[in-house]
Amino acid sequence: MRVHCPTTHPVLLALAASGLLLTAGCGAPTLEASAAPAPAGVAPALQRVKHLVVIYAENHSFDNLYGLFPGADGIANATAEQRTQLDHDGKPLPELIVFGNDGKPAAGFPRMPNGPFRIDAPPVNRRHDEIVPSGIHAFWHNQEQINGGRNNLFAAMSNVGGWTMGYYDTSSLKLWQWAKEYTLADRFFQGAFGGSYLNHQYLICACAPRHDDAPDTMRVKLDANGKLAKLPDSPSAAVAAVKVVSRGGGQVSPDGWSVNTSQPAYQPSGLKPAAGGSPDLADPQGDHGQVPVPPQRARTIGDTLSAKGVSWAWYSGGWNAALVDGRQAPEVKRKVIYTGSEGALNFQPHHQPFNYHARFAPGTPDRARHLLDGEQLVTDAAAGKLPAVSFYKPAGRYTQHPSYTDVKSGDEHMAGVLEALRKSPQWKDMLVVLTYDENGGYWDHAAPPSGPGWGDRFGPGSRVPTLLIGPHVKRGFVDHTPYDTTSVLKFITERWGLEPLPGVRAKPGNLAAALQ
Repeated sequence: MRVHCPTTHPVLLALAASGLLLTAGCGAPTLEASAAPAPAGVAPALQRVKHLVVIYAENHSFDNLYGLFPGADGIANATAEQRTQLDHDGKPLPELIVFGNDGKPAAGFPRMPNGPFRIDAPPVNRRHDEIVPSGIHAFWHNQEQINGGRNNLFAAMSNVGGWTMGYYDTSSLKLWQWAKEYTLADRFFQGAFGGSYLNHQYLICACAPRHDDAPDTMRVKLDANGKLAKLPDSPSAAVAAVKVVSRGGGQVSPDGWSVNTSQPAYQPSGLKPAAGGSPDLADPQGDHGQVPVPPQRARTIGDTLSAKGVSWAWYSGGWNAALVDGRQAPEVKRKVIYTGSEGALNFQPHHQPFNYHARFAPGTPDRARHLLDGEQLVTDAAAGKLPAVSFYKPAGRYTQHPSYTDVKSGDEHMAGVLEALRKSPQWKDMLVVLTYDENGGYWDHAAPPSGPGWGDRFGPGSRVPTLLIGPHVKRGFVDHTPYDTTSVLKFITERWGLEPLPGVRAKPGNLAAALQ
C-alpha cells in the first residue's frame, strides 16, 4: 500500500510555494501493525509490552509533588547545602520572599525561613485546587539554579523568589494512590534544561530545534562565562528576581539552537495567520519581535516508528478546537489558544512538538494519520484500537501547570484517563508512563547526572515525577534507576527494533527495571 500524495491540494500547494512542506514521506509504506511482535533479542520484560501510552504532564519537580513519598529519595535526604538558598553574592538568603510580577514582595505570602516549606500547610495554606505562582523555567536559568548539583540558586534565579522552595503533601490525591499501587521512579530527570518547549522536543527526537536566522530580539544575552548577563543594579535576589529574568530569557542560543518557548510555523500557533495569507500558517513576520521557528527536519521517534511499520499517534487535548481557533482571521479574538478564561481549554501550541516538523505540515497524510484529538484516546482505548505507541498531552487546563491551572484538576483528569486505560481490552499488555515535562522552576534536591553518556550542553535538567503503570509493572515499588526523558525513546527503540535517534543518551535506563 502506498500513500497518495495529493499535490494539487490547495493547502499543499501553498505550503510547497512557501517552502514549508517536506514531501519526502510521500510514497512511504503505510502498513502498520498495532501490536507488532518484538524483534529477536529483546528482553522478555520488554516483549510483554505491546502497547505503550505516555502521558505528559506539566511543571512540577519530584520533591514538589512526591518529596514525602515513603521509600523515595525525598526532601528528608537533601543536604544542608541543597536546602539553603544563596543570593547572587554567594551568601545564604536571610529569608525567603515570594515576589509578584512587579518585582515586589507578593501580597498574601509570608516571609519564611530559608529552606523547603509546605505549600498546603501553615503559614502558606494554599489548597490543591488553588492556582499558585509559576516560577521561570527556562534553559539558562535552570542551569544556574542547579549550580553544579548543589541546587542552591533556585530562589535567586527566579521571578518568584522563594516560592521555588515550596512542596505539597499529595498523599490524598489520586495519582499518589496509583504510584503506591504500581511503580514510582525517583531518579527520572527532565531531558533538557529549562522549559516545556524544549523538553517536548526531547520527548520526540532528543534534539533541540534549529533557528539559524532568528532575529536579535530572540537571541539570548550571555556574559563571558556563558551565563545570563546580569544587570549592574541586580546585586541581590530581591532585585534580581525580576531583572535577571527580563534581561536573559532569549529563545535562541548564539549559535542558533532554539531552546526557550517559541512558536510553530503551522497552526495552531501562538502567532496568528498573516492578513490575507494561508490560515494554516503562522504569520512569518511574527509579532513583537517573535517569529515562528522554521519547520524542522530532524528525525523523530514518529519517523523511526513509521519506517518500521509500527502504529503510533500523538493525542492532544483540545487539538480539534485549537485547529479551528488557529485558522481564524488575525483580527478575531481567540477562545482556545493561550486562553485562560473560565472553562477554556487553554491549548498550548508549544506543547505540540510534532507540529514543528515539516513532515507533519497541514494537509499532509502523516498529520492526518498521527496527530489526533485527545478525546479519541479514550474512544480508541475502549474499542481496543490504540496504536502500539500513544502519546497523550492533556489540554492546558488539565496539565497541572502552575499559574493557569491547579494540581487537583489535573490529578483527577489524568487519574480518569488511567481508569479508562485500565478498562481497555488492550490493558493486558499495556505500559503507561506518566511523567512530567520539566520542574516548572520548582526546587529539587537531587543532582542531575553528569559526565560521559549522561550530560551534554542541553541536559539533563532537574528531577521530575514519573509513574510506571500496567499489569507487567512491579507493584508497590520505588525504582531508583537513573532515567531521563530520552529513556522513553530508548524503550520504544529497543522494544520495536527501531533505528536509534542520535540524541538519546547512553547511560539512562530503558525503563526495564520497573517491569516484572
